Amino acid sequence: MIVVAGESLIDLVPAGAPGPLSPLVPRPGGGPYNTAVALGRLGADVAFCSRISTDAFGGALLDGLRASGVGDGLVQRGPEPTTLAVASVGRDGSARYGFYVEGTADRLFALPERLPEEVRALAFGTCSLALEPGASAYEALLRRESRRGAFTLLDPNIRPALIPDPAAYRERFTAWLPYVSLLKLSEEDAAWLGGTPREWLARGPSAVVLTRGGAGLTVFTPSYEVSVPAVRVAVADTIGAGDTVNAALLHGLAYRPPASLDAGAWRELLTYAARAAALTCTRPGAEPPYGHELDA
Repeated sequence: MIVVAGESLIDLVPAGAPGPLSPLVPRPGGGPYNTAVALGRLGADVAFCSRISTDAFGGALLDGLRASGVGDGLVQRGPEPTTLAVASVGRDGSARYGFYVEGTADRLFALPERLPEEVRALAFGTCSLALEPGASAYEALLRRESRRGAFTLLDPNIRPALIPDPAAYRERFTAWLPYVSLLKLSEEDAAWLGGTPREWLARGPSAVVLTRGGAGLTVFTPSYEVSVPAVRVAVADTIGAGDTVNAALLHGLAYRPPASLDAGAWRELLTYAARAAALTCTRPGAEPPYGHELDA
């Protein structure tokens, strides 16, 4: 089983002509939530680990998990409101966000006493590792399960507006790396963090996957680098594309340690991830593909 740990929220996405007062449509979102949904749609055995509100938005988020085949047995519930993210979409389909996070449910996530024995891989990232007090609980889960021998993926998915002390966050990020099997991040994340894939590899991960937007994806390992191009599509927006890459990587690895893949296997896996992300970009909001769509 794969467990995705982190926040869920409601994206308020512009509908119609772009502009500051364009109508907003609510859609399920949050990097970890999108990753879990994408994994479920690809056919993986996956569960979501988070705290979700008992409000109407929280109910819709749970319905979305179940509809995509994601287990909810590790979901905590609370009366606090659901986090909101207001998206603005550029002419190229890229998205920027403003967040409403004070007193919301996912910030109050508590460390589970234990996870099921069948859990073999976990994914972490985005707002959940930046917002206390939940961030410390997710960090403790990452460290504990890594020590237990679980495969771990980290996608920092940096949201600068939610990080009041960048220097402290960068130090904390560096301290996570010994517990990370696979680090995946965007070029924008890498620039903000200020490091390089080679520096991060030296601190723990077996591989680093860098997403480069329309330029494709690159994996860095201690021995080699492999790049694949992006799949050209008509882009509606890029919401959820990086989260779909996370899911495709986890599903394709099937708990194999990254160090066991040769260059050819990485090229095949990155191509699969690029195709999955491209399909997500053809749809408004975070709407990752199903496995049969990638098989077609």
